[in-house]
Amino acid sequence: MPFSGLSLHQDLHRALRELGFARPTPIQQDAIPAGLAGRDVLACAMTGSGKTAAFLLPIIHRLIGRSRRTTRALVLAPTRELAAQIVQSHDELAVHTPITAAAVFGGVGMGPQEHAFRAGVDVLVATPGRLLDHFRFPYAKLDHLEYLVLDEADRMLDMGFLPDIRRILKHLPGKRQTLLFSATMPPEIAKLAGELLRDPVSINVQRAAAPAVGITQAVYPIGRDQKAALLLTLLNRGEMNQALVFTRTKHRADRLAKYLVKQGIKAERIHGNRSQAQRTAALAGFKSGLHRVLVATDIAARGIDVEALGHVLNFDVPEVPEDYIHRVGRTGRAEATGEAFTFVAPDEAADLARIERAIGRRLPRVTVPDFDAAGHDATPLEIPLGERIAAIRAKKAEDRERARAKAARKEAAAAATKRPDPCSNVRPSHPPRGPRADWHRRRPPRG
Repeated sequence: MPFSGLSLHQDLHRALRELGFARPTPIQQDAIPAGLAGRDVLACAMTGSGKTAAFLLPIIHRLIGRSRRTTRALVLAPTRELAAQIVQSHDELAVHTPITAAAVFGGVGMGPQEHAFRAGVDVLVATPGRLLDHFRFPYAKLDHLEYLVLDEADRMLDMGFLPDIRRILKHLPGKRQTLLFSATMPPEIAKLAGELLRDPVSINVQRAAAPAVGITQAVYPIGRDQKAALLLTLLNRGEMNQALVFTRTKHRADRLAKYLVKQGIKAERIHGNRSQAQRTAALAGFKSGLHRVLVATDIAARGIDVEALGHVLNFDVPEVPEDYIHRVGRTGRAEATGEAFTFVAPDEAADLARIERAIGRRLPRVTVPDFDAAGHDATPLEIPLGERIAAIRAKKAEDRERARAKAARKEAAAAATKRPDPCSNVRPSHPPRGPRADWHRRRPPRG
């Protein structure tokens, strides 16, 4: 069924045509009619399936023609990147309508976000923590809210946002339409859905989590310290125009990005220790093609939507199978095709086995014919714990010694410049103290 078969406003059909969207994806075909009918929705949707448009289109449609300067829709997202992506998708879909949206997340000033509350933008897209920060002030009122969307609910559960969500619900009207989208349906999310939703339309709730069918997946067995050399070899072969590379830790992301830059590869990194301005600039540079490689931690697994991204590479095997699904889901989006490669060290075999059990298939093992791991210098990106502790202790000892030397130099300089007190030999002017301290008050003897 084409989009023209859905009862959407003509301005939305116009935007869809300009974006090149002719037919809805399966999740859109099921969720949009339910949303237009005012029904609550519980949907299990894999990343890259088009779920953002599945909840935005019916909301925008129902807001067209309504009175303005009142926030009527709230979308909760787990990460800043995903919140920014949802606002961008909204602006593309609502380009021919007066409906407005604003993002509310941490890492940036609260002033513009406060203005969005006071101006009453139609749609707020927020991360839970920053939204609760605003709720401490009287201007942050959502008394007229009619639509609530929880996007990537399982990711918010993983990040510990479930208590925050329950606190947010206390600030919202009880009568509203609620749409909950999650890639998986753990018991905690199922329980939350039972509390929030009224007679919902359930979509793919029993579907097992799996990557999109258009993604070609493969595994490269390799030693941990040879991973960087293997990645460089694959990049230099010219088969990957752009690659999103995931590491397990922020420190490994930093070191890998620096290694690639040193080898002449344009690379940037994005993770939780980077400021919002740095993360935004890195993502924008990757989308524009300025950076060939973007090294990221799982904070970016949800929220990066790069058109025609051909390759995702798991530099480290994720510990949780769901993270693997969301990582590789950055390619092969919207029924396109892509490739996802995973570097597996011997000590990561158990994590890979859990992923294969979760997706229900054994991933093919691949080797690069012209790559000799023994012929490449090892590039350790993770310093052993004992070495890190020893380095920290040595640095602290060095800092203490430096501080003592500085204090000694300061004391010596003060002593050298100290002048003698000219009054040091002068008798004190005050009267003596002690048993005879009042001698000057005694009456002289008579006669």
